[in-house]
Amino acid sequence: MIGRLAGRIDYRGADHILLDVGGVGYIVHVSERTLMELPAAGEFAALYTDLVVREDLLQLYGFPSLQEKEWHRLLTSVQGIGAKASMAILGALGAEGTGRAIALGDWSAIRAAPGVGPKLAQRVVNELKDKAPVIMAMAGALETAAAPPVEPAAPAAAAKTAPKPAKPAAPSRAAAQSEALSALFNLGYQQGEAASAVAQAMGDTPEAETAALIRAALKLLAPKG
Repeated sequence: MIGRLAGRIDYRGADHILLDVGGVGYIVHVSERTLMELPAAGEFAALYTDLVVREDLLQLYGFPSLQEKEWHRLLTSVQGIGAKASMAILGALGAEGTGRAIALGDWSAIRAAPGVGPKLAQRVVNELKDKAPVIMAMAGALETAAAPPVEPAAPAAAAKTAPKPAKPAAPSRAAAQSEALSALFNLGYQQGEAASAVAQAMGDTPEAETAALIRAALKLLAPKG
């Protein structure tokens, strides 16, 4: 199984790239969103991959992160969703948008993907709503492997002065989402209701850090009346 490829992009097609890995060219199919995010031909790129094997076909699909690859695996487990439909959904919504739509039961967002009708969109939400929290909770850990590595550069001469210490990076949205879900699980909330509340809170306050996200989700989960 080919799980990841890293090399130079030889060319970019409408829905795929040719990736040169050690002199071997791999055709990797990608979503429209991923294609837009990839660098130009001649530059270095890395993708997590899923290999589809049929009697008459071997086809590689590429993803910028492990989280998106996991969503592809889940989406294609739904009857009627093949690789093409899965890539359309991920291309329209991305990994985070797909998780949020499924957790909120928002099948109309899934329907917005080209070639996905209302019945199929509802089936995706109904079948994956209980599974979505698992991938959402994994997001923080998976995010650490999401960014492709930079191609090694030639060693530079040592600087005369010591560099200033770098500021710690702000937590990513995926990490904040993962931590908020974990906190709600620990408080006894069920996966489905916790995922729905966190997804709604992230939609309402996209830049919220973990603590603010937990508070917003708890407000949504509080009994009304």
